[in-house]
Amino acid sequence: MEGLLDFFNLLDGFLGSAAWFPYILLGVGAFFTIYLKFPQIRFFKHAWLVVTGKFDKADEPGDTTHFRALTTALSGTVGTGNISGVAFAIFLGGPAALFWMWATAFLGMTTKFVEVTLSHKYRVKTEDGSMAGGPMYYMDRRLNMKWLAVAFAIATVISSFGTGNLPQSNGIATSIESTFGFAPVVVGGVLSVLLGLVILGGIKRIAAVTSKIVPLMALIYIVGAFAVIFANIENVGPAFASVVSDAFTGSAAAGGFLGATLAYAFNRGVNRGLFSNEAGQGSAPIAHAAAKTKEPVSEGMVSILEPFIDTIIICTITGLVILSSGVWKEKHQNTFDRSDMTFFAGEYDESNSEDINKLFLHLNNVEGEKVENFTGQINVVNGTATSGGFTLINSRSLAEDVTYSVGSSEDPFTGTLKIEDGALVKQSIIVEGKSLVHSANLTAIAFTRGYFGEFGKYIVSIGLLLFAFSTAIAWSYYGDRAMTYLLGPRSVMPYRVIYCAGFFWAAVSDTTLVWALSAVAIVVMTLPNLFGIMMLRKEMKESVNEYWEKQKK
Repeated sequence: MEGLLDFFNLLDGFLGSAAWFPYILLGVGAFFTIYLKFPQIRFFKHAWLVVTGKFDKADEPGDTTHFRALTTALSGTVGTGNISGVAFAIFLGGPAALFWMWATAFLGMTTKFVEVTLSHKYRVKTEDGSMAGGPMYYMDRRLNMKWLAVAFAIATVISSFGTGNLPQSNGIATSIESTFGFAPVVVGGVLSVLLGLVILGGIKRIAAVTSKIVPLMALIYIVGAFAVIFANIENVGPAFASVVSDAFTGSAAAGGFLGATLAYAFNRGVNRGLFSNEAGQGSAPIAHAAAKTKEPVSEGMVSILEPFIDTIIICTITGLVILSSGVWKEKHQNTFDRSDMTFFAGEYDESNSEDINKLFLHLNNVEGEKVENFTGQINVVNGTATSGGFTLINSRSLAEDVTYSVGSSEDPFTGTLKIEDGALVKQSIIVEGKSLVHSANLTAIAFTRGYFGEFGKYIVSIGLLLFAFSTAIAWSYYGDRAMTYLLGPRSVMPYRVIYCAGFFWAAVSDTTLVWALSAVAIVVMTLPNLFGIMMLRKEMKESVNEYWEKQKK
């Protein structure tokens, strides 16, 4: 498992975590924002009119309404990225990460407008009479780049697991287990069956389900979030201030948080922003291709609303909950994931500024750090280490009150533990203690710091269940449209079976491993799409101008 994680992290180092990727993603969004004269601002009001059905015509080609296409696409983006992803971004980059999620969303509103318009324009009717669209179709039918279309479709299938399936299932299972105590294997089994029942009905059943789930889940989540925000209202102003100020300086060490450089916060914020709103990834156009309209630009207008709703509203609310409650810099009792744990050589002290600086440089991948992994043996008596010479780092923080047990926390270990290159060799050992936490667990803790008290975590669990499950539904549709393009309609059923099986598997897999996989999958889908829309920039501008000429008549 650790070898697989290392492989995914290596790939991510050349892709999403590489210094060049955020600049390409934001650069394309910035280019189209200027090129099309800020459509995310100028067309915002018109977008709301379109989605309300003001311009709908029942006899136009398509499978669903503008509103249902929007809710289907939103169900694909409003998921663990809003609950776990924001928490993960702040955990990695501090308050500054939220600012860069905002920047990604603002520019992403234009990117999504472009990709949806072009994909809708070149959609096709399949053998079963349903609409199929997405970047692979404009790549094939307009750019005459069959190879690029095939590459994108393959990446979409991979991303349907890495973005829409595995992290969603894992997030649900983790949250339900921590809140209600249900075993992940039970949660995964039940939900994989329900998922299968929904996706077998195709886009019409998917759109019908998501049009009901999305508004409900948003309402539940927002009510719970504001219960925390208002309970910590005195901290909201300083939280906003830290988001803006830290964006240009990086986030300093605070509490158990060891700090993040500007570069690290920027990269993580942009990366998580993309995971949240998927602008530029090319996934949403597949859902929007089903909308009933002859005007591709009108459906592009609808898509402008997605990053706004998903990131600027929902992710901001989550971020304020986490920052205003202060839980992001607090250590909490938890069971350590192997992939989050590293034994460092030497004994580091949080009260020593020199030690903190060394760890800060190491954790932020700054060249010149001298922190080395520990290799050797640790003597443990009744669950507590009695030998020194090492420091255990878990979730980017110095672990405290660490205990070692076998099978369960009620069976403390006594003996010698072998450590190789910072990793615990003995697989049966359970390591527990206090450290920073991330993802859904962090958000759940934050929700307990409001008027609902401990009941707040149930809101997160219910919200995450609805958010993530709807995302899995939407992404199954993206994947089956890609399979239809690649191998035809007969390939859809085997894909759906494997998709449901993956949903079950991810429920019992390692959290960090799933996030690492998703980071790679996002990028391998995004790059071909960004290349394609840049190639069609002139056609996009012409299409927008033609649309407004028609509106004037």
